[in-house]
Amino acid sequence: MPRRISSVVGREFGEGVRHAIKETHLTHRTLAEALDWDPAKLSDLVRGKGGVGESDLKQLLGYCHVKPDEVRRLLTLFHESRENAYLQIPAQVRSIITQERLANSITALSLNLVPGRLQTADYMRALVAGAARSASIDYEEVIAAKLARRELFHWSRQFLFYIHEQALHLPVGGPDVMKDQLLHLLAMAQRSYITLRIVPTAIGAHAGVSGAFTLLEYEKFEPVVYLDSKNSSLFLEDKDTLNTYTTVLKLLDQQALDAEHSKELITSILI
Repeated sequence: MPRRISSVVGREFGEGVRHAIKETHLTHRTLAEALDWDPAKLSDLVRGKGGVGESDLKQLLGYCHVKPDEVRRLLTLFHESRENAYLQIPAQVRSIITQERLANSITALSLNLVPGRLQTADYMRALVAGAARSASIDYEEVIAAKLARRELFHWSRQFLFYIHEQALHLPVGGPDVMKDQLLHLLAMAQRSYITLRIVPTAIGAHAGVSGAFTLLEYEKFEPVVYLDSKNSSLFLEDKDTLNTYTTVLKLLDQQALDAEHSKELITSILI
C-alpha cells in the first residue's frame, strides 16, 4: 500500500480537532447536525482536506468548549502553510511524542548527551540544574513528560540510537548519577528492539558532526527528520533533506561500533 501524503502539521492539527470532538462525547453526525453542517464538511476538516474556513473552525471549537490556549494552538496549526517543514517555538515535547507514537522505526543521533528517551530522571534533573532556567517553565512537568516517552518502547517498534562516546564521559550530575545512567543504557540495550551504537572518539570527525537529529519512519506516511534545540523544534519532510540525513546514517553505520562492542565500551567505563 503506498504511503499517504501527510505533513506533520496536518497530523498535529487533525489530532487536536479529533480530541476536541471526542471530549463532547458526540458522534460526528450528531455534531454536524448541531452545527447545521453537512457531515462531509466535518469529515474534511478533521482530515485536513480543505474547504473549511477559519470562522468554521472557530464555530466548531466554540461549540466543543475548547479552552482559549488550545484554540490559539489549533488556529496557528490551521494557518501553517503546507511547506515541508514545521517549526515550533517554544519547544514542546507534545508534538514529538505524537509523532513517535505513529512511527514504527526511530533512529537518533546524540552527540554531547545521552539521548532523551534513554535518560534517567536524575540525569534529567542534573541537566536542568546546570542550565539556564526560565521562570515560565515547570521543569518537573517537562521531566515527567519526557519520562512518559518510555511508554513508546515496545517490541512493535524498532529503535536505533547512535551515541557519541563523549556523551558517556560527560559527568552529568556526578559519579553516582552517571553510574546509574550507564547501567540504565546497558539494561535498555538488552531489549531486542533497541540497538545502541557508540561512535568512538578515536575516529575523530564523523558523518554526524553537524548535529543531533532523529529520523522517524512510518508504515503509512513518508519519513520525517526532527531537529531539537533549546527554544525550538523543527520537523523536516522534503526529499532532499531526507536523502541528506539518510546518507549520514549510512556513513554512521560504517563508523560506529557494533551493538556488542558498544555494550563492552559502556561496561569498560563503569569498571
